[in-house]
Amino acid sequence: MEDNPKKLGIRRITRDFPPAHFLFKVEAFSLLAKTGVEKYESDAFEASGYKWRLSLYPNGDNKSNGNGFISLYLVIEETENLPLTWEVNVSFRLFVLDQIRDKYLTIEDGDGAVKRFHWMKTEWGFAQLISLDSFNDTCNGYLVGDCCIFGAEVFPLARNCKWECLSMVKQPEDNTIIFKMDHFSKLDRKYYESSVHTIGDSKWKLTVYPRGNVKFKGKALSVFLELVEANKLPPKRKVYAEYKLRVRNQMNDNHMEFSVERWFSATSVNWGYPQFMTLKVVHDPSKGYIVCDSLIVEAEINLVSQVKRFS
Repeated sequence: MEDNPKKLGIRRITRDFPPAHFLFKVEAFSLLAKTGVEKYESDAFEASGYKWRLSLYPNGDNKSNGNGFISLYLVIEETENLPLTWEVNVSFRLFVLDQIRDKYLTIEDGDGAVKRFHWMKTEWGFAQLISLDSFNDTCNGYLVGDCCIFGAEVFPLARNCKWECLSMVKQPEDNTIIFKMDHFSKLDRKYYESSVHTIGDSKWKLTVYPRGNVKFKGKALSVFLELVEANKLPPKRKVYAEYKLRVRNQMNDNHMEFSVERWFSATSVNWGYPQFMTLKVVHDPSKGYIVCDSLIVEAEINLVSQVKRFS
C-alpha cells in the first residue's frame, strides 16, 4: 500500500474517456462512511485473463497513513487456481469521475512503475487517493447528490519467467541401496550392477568388481556409486551426494565403510574406491563379510541435491 504521494511520486491527470475495465458507483456515500465500515470491496471483474476487485476505504486507510483521504486499492482474486509460484506484473490506473465536467481524475504512479502481485502481496493502490476535503467539495464534482464513481484499468505484462529451485535434501526417503551378491565365489564377470534406485530426484546404482578393476585386479574389491542417466542432465547440471559405501559384516557390526562427498555430472558419472578392501580380507571366513557365499554391498545416501523447475 502506498503512503505519502509526494514522496512516492503519484501522478494525477484528467482525461475524457472512461477506464477500460471497471466502473464502481457508490450511492449515498455519506451513509456508507457513517456505518464505520473500514473498507468495502467491489465484486470481482476480469481484465486480461485475471480476476480483480477494488477495495475502498471511505474514511481512509489509517494503517497506511490514509487518515483524511479516500483510500483505494486494486486486489487480485481467485489466485488459488494459479500455479504455485504465480506472479502477475501489471501497470494500472485508478479513477474518480468528475461528474460536473464529465472528466476522469486519473491516479497512477508518477514513474510508471510496474507492480508485482504475488502470494505475499495481493493488493496495490493508493492510501491517499484524494483528500476528503477535495472529495467532499461539491465544486470539484467528485461527490454529486451523495453519489460517486470510481474506476480501474489493469494491463498485465506478459511473463515467461521460469523458476529453478535447488534443494539440499538431508536423509532422503529410501536412501539405501542394498546389493546382495549371492554365489559370490562363482561370479565370473568383470563387474556387476545393482538394481536402479531413485533417491532424491535422481537414479542411482552400485557397481561392484568382485575381483577388482584396473591396477587392483586380482588384489581388491572395487565399489562405485553411479548416477544413472547422467548423460540426460542439462548442460552444466550437477548432482551432489554425501554417501557411505559399505560392505556389511554379517557376523557383527564391524562393517567396512567409507564416506564420500561428491558432485556428479555428465562427465563424472561415478565415484568410489577401486581398492575398497583386499580380496584376502573379503574371503577370510573369520571376518564375516561372506556368509553362505553371499556378500552384501550398500550405498547409503545421507544428503543429496535435487532440482525442481517451475513455469
